[in-house]
Amino acid sequence: MTSDSQKRVVIKIGSSSLTSSSGDISRRKIQRITDQVAELKDDGHEVVLVSSGAVAAGYRTLGFVNRPSSLPEKQAAAAIGQGRLIETYSELFSSHGYAASQILITRSDFSDETRYNNVRNTINVLLERGIVPIVNENDTVTTDRLRFGDNDTLSAKVAGLVDSDQLIILSDIDGLYNDDPRKNPEAELLPEVTEITQDIEDMAGEPGSAVGTGGMRSKIDAFKISMASGIPSFLGKAGVPNILVDAVYETARGTYFGVNELDINLDHKRQWIAFNSGPEGEILIEEDAKDTIVNEKGNLLPSQIYQINGYFKKGSVVRILDTKKNKLGLGIVNYSSADLENFQMNETEEAEAAVHNDSFVCELEVAIPIGV
Repeated sequence: MTSDSQKRVVIKIGSSSLTSSSGDISRRKIQRITDQVAELKDDGHEVVLVSSGAVAAGYRTLGFVNRPSSLPEKQAAAAIGQGRLIETYSELFSSHGYAASQILITRSDFSDETRYNNVRNTINVLLERGIVPIVNENDTVTTDRLRFGDNDTLSAKVAGLVDSDQLIILSDIDGLYNDDPRKNPEAELLPEVTEITQDIEDMAGEPGSAVGTGGMRSKIDAFKISMASGIPSFLGKAGVPNILVDAVYETARGTYFGVNELDINLDHKRQWIAFNSGPEGEILIEEDAKDTIVNEKGNLLPSQIYQINGYFKKGSVVRILDTKKNKLGLGIVNYSSADLENFQMNETEEAEAAVHNDSFVCELEVAIPIGV
């Protein structure tokens, strides 16, 4: 782990920040990134790169003039482009005396708790050995149903996974504005955000880059995750000289997303429950149980459950709702759905809580919908 003066930083680079106007990999742009990462590592910081660009780097080799739209074509482009991308990174980092590694993951790698922990352990070993992990979604094999959605979301989840001290997202815009600066020359940059309010949500527009998949909306969602995980974040423009180094030392122009002392700081287990697990069923609970688990931070007993929806095993994550079907949160159940139904029918003596509070994440505690 890092000292007080040294940080563990996760940096997300978008497709438009890595490719030329023709859609090919821009060695010059990647060199700007690797030069700055090398400088940070020379200063003792640990860096994880979450890098887009595989599809953008490969589709012209397939003979497409524009970025393909069908899933098989995009996956074929990624199969070509990912190799080109990691080769360029490896060569440029090697010139600084550093080695790069490739980690390709899918959402299913995060939805399984054992694989989730394995990813964390692998990245920790790489960082401890001075390697630069370069993470990307495995676009060649993933399907739309099992996608993270975009690398903004992925980077925020990786930042929480590795106990990052800072998340940096670089884009083609130099921060969050109170209006679209491409349309309104009077738009003002917000230098600091400490809470994602509805006004902030309303400022987020639709995707604006022709070669990427994310927009300001996805970045705001990513910062919700990082802030809920207790990680300060930064949004800035990729082409600005020395932007990464300045962002780490908090002197760069852009928007800094801070973390209040009162903000929820989810540990690894609760991050996994909230943002990665995916509920396998539902349980509806009595009103007195709602107060116990949400306000009193107590455990949920089997006798406090009055309805069970779906079939799930012991150890599954389920969504917990009140009698009006309002979402309360997600929790890991200590009984299967069949066992819980047996409690209801036979009033069997309860051996332990149905959901322990340390395995429960309240929907109200997190500023982003959980379990989706």
